[in-house]
Amino acid sequence: MDTTALRRYLLINPNTNALTTQRLSDVLQPQLPPGVLLDVQTARFGAPYIACEASHAVAAHACLDVWTEHRGTPGNALAGVLIGCFGDPGLFSLREVSGCPVTGLAEASFIQASTHGPFAIVTGGERWKPMLQRLAISLGYGAQLRHIETVAPTGAALQADPDMAIRCLSQACQNAAQSGAASIILGGAGLAGYARLLQAHCPLPLIDSAQAGWEVLYGQLAPKAPTDHDGFYAPWVGLPPAFTQVPDKVNPGI
Repeated sequence: MDTTALRRYLLINPNTNALTTQRLSDVLQPQLPPGVLLDVQTARFGAPYIACEASHAVAAHACLDVWTEHRGTPGNALAGVLIGCFGDPGLFSLREVSGCPVTGLAEASFIQASTHGPFAIVTGGERWKPMLQRLAISLGYGAQLRHIETVAPTGAALQADPDMAIRCLSQACQNAAQSGAASIILGGAGLAGYARLLQAHCPLPLIDSAQAGWEVLYGQLAPKAPTDHDGFYAPWVGLPPAFTQVPDKVNPGI
């Protein structure tokens, strides 16, 4: 196959858990149309599972690291970038520098869910609630986010025990359905594919965050950068060489 003619997308798993990367790949690769390549990459450093503010901050750096390495490979011009984490670490910085559409699992889910009206979120990890509230507000969906139902097990724990995940998430979805929402987002890279399994147990439409991410990115619904930058505006000190080899094409002397 002549890969030079393919339309290329980059999916970044911002945590270091390769099983989560594989799950995202297993769910999304079968949906790719002909002529499309989805390059799925795992963060080279950071937390096995992003579950707090600190791990989220490091994950943003890890996303930029993957992008710089990918961009440095000849022939890898990208049609879009998808952040494979329901929390979208590095969303704004990647959008600023990538020169192509960028979205994350959370933003894409918000875009889809908002078409139904107010929405709720079900996700794993109790520390995610304030983080997701802040993200929804920053993206302009604060008023539509009606409720966040977190379950005690993290997304990684839910991924590791599918039977427990079905029981736990089914009850959480039923709780969230009482919030007045019109749809429920099942958020988390490790939960990719679970919405289909849980839909029969939930009275409201369930949105799979991974599937939403791909559909929004490929459907060209992902917001684009406000400027035409393609590269880093700031000079770097102490970062890997790939960072210093990505100058801003708009401001090449910076």
